[in-house]
Amino acid sequence: MSLAVEAVNVVKVFGDIHALNKLSFKVKPSEIFGLIGPNGAGKTTALRIVSTLLLPTSGTVRVFGLDVVEEAAEVRKIITYLPEEAGAYRHLSGWEYLEFMAKFNAKDESELRRMVEEAAEITGLGERLKDKTKGYSKGMKRRLLVARALMTRPKLAVLDEPTSGLDVLHAFHVREIIKRYVKEHGVTVLLSSHNMLEVEHLCDRVALLNKGKIVAEGNPKELKEKFDSANLEEVFAKVVGLA
Repeated sequence: MSLAVEAVNVVKVFGDIHALNKLSFKVKPSEIFGLIGPNGAGKTTALRIVSTLLLPTSGTVRVFGLDVVEEAAEVRKIITYLPEEAGAYRHLSGWEYLEFMAKFNAKDESELRRMVEEAAEITGLGERLKDKTKGYSKGMKRRLLVARALMTRPKLAVLDEPTSGLDVLHAFHVREIIKRYVKEHGVTVLLSSHNMLEVEHLCDRVALLNKGKIVAEGNPKELKEKFDSANLEEVFAKVVGLA
């Protein structure tokens, strides 16, 4: 079976800024892989290239064997992408928003119903789905958007800071959703986060990014043992020379 994601020597330059510097990593099918690091490390740039939204300056990325530049249209059929600052249509209810988005992917009415009902369950918002999204808290919107990203059961879900700005309970709910979808539907997840403590409990493997380069990669438990650290934040500090 081909890798879910294979990035090889990816470089991305914006003017004088090298956002990615020969970035290479591999994601296996049905795993949760995290790109983690501080703001400005290159996480979002990497996810946008994987999602066909940015062209690499050089290097290659393949998603289930498909080149993200040469076969971008085919890649888009098997992935979903959730940006960090995504929003929902303010004047639609939660139900209406999910139905509207499901119509882009559903082959028939039966599949559309399945997607919307599944997404409604994922959100955990209950009767609040009848309300317009302009009245939702940030946590409620994020749960709605994560549901939108997963309801199509993509081969690869690319999630940029999926729990950004959420309180403890909302963040826990979103993490549990992601883990359940991987287990039940074989969805592969590539996510970014600057919350290194959170991803310890979510990701099968992680790559620590700093200034566009991977400075450490592996299973969270193995990384902590290798660097004799209590958590991934401490691992990162040691790797970049802050501890």
